[in-house]
Amino acid sequence: MPFALMGFTLGYLTSSPPDYIKLLILVILCMVFARSAAMAFNRWLDRDIDAKNPRTVIREIPAGTISSKAALGFVVANVALFIATTFFINPLCFALSPVALIVILGYSYTKRFTPLCHLVLGLGLALAPVGAYIAVTGIFNVLPILLGVAVLFCVAGFDTLSALQDQDFDKANQLNSIPVMFGTNGALRISQIFHLISAISVIMVTYLLFQSFPQVSWLTLLGLTTFLGLLIYQHLLVSPNDLSKVNLAFFTTNGIASLIFGSLVMLDLYL
Repeated sequence: MPFALMGFTLGYLTSSPPDYIKLLILVILCMVFARSAAMAFNRWLDRDIDAKNPRTVIREIPAGTISSKAALGFVVANVALFIATTFFINPLCFALSPVALIVILGYSYTKRFTPLCHLVLGLGLALAPVGAYIAVTGIFNVLPILLGVAVLFCVAGFDTLSALQDQDFDKANQLNSIPVMFGTNGALRISQIFHLISAISVIMVTYLLFQSFPQVSWLTLLGLTTFLGLLIYQHLLVSPNDLSKVNLAFFTTNGIASLIFGSLVMLDLYL
């Protein structure tokens, strides 16, 4: 969400649409509907796998809290609401809505045939800043695309770390992931490479912000420094001999990094 709002902010400052409040509400709704559809579809599709995995057996469908039929109905409803919402934004968003859905729903299938599933997940979330910018302007631009690249590799990096938790289970059940293919040490190194690419992208975004917006100041630099520092911190938390802090690296650190970076950049741009 912070990166989507950054994309929206860049679009607003570029085009200054008169109906920006309406557009902001529609963008947030799209984010909610898309994420809800993707998460529910993943749970529905993986329900049998989750029932076998000790880490995921407590999820709602295998635990019997929610029926698989209800979950699928929830997916269909959110897909329909997502497409309908894009219709009220602009023609390009509406035309691209099936593409976005193919990526975010298709991700759930990927671990069945490719270890690149982490990159597909990253691509799904990378659509957020690009889509939000298009919602405001109706065009593409290099800044939100670079933000998308940063998101893609940031997500792929921490999802690779998260997959370390299921390495043995995935291998036993013929599921694909980078840890399964390259082992723990290889996965940690690849995750570092992904995060290095994300860091370079964020640095490029910061440079272009300073070139394009005269109001950008030390707040953006503080956001950049914090984001880069937390990326590094993730890899200090996890080692081949100690995977106990994967969840801390996966959830807490990334949430804080994106929230701080996004908030400081948007504050800087508006001030």
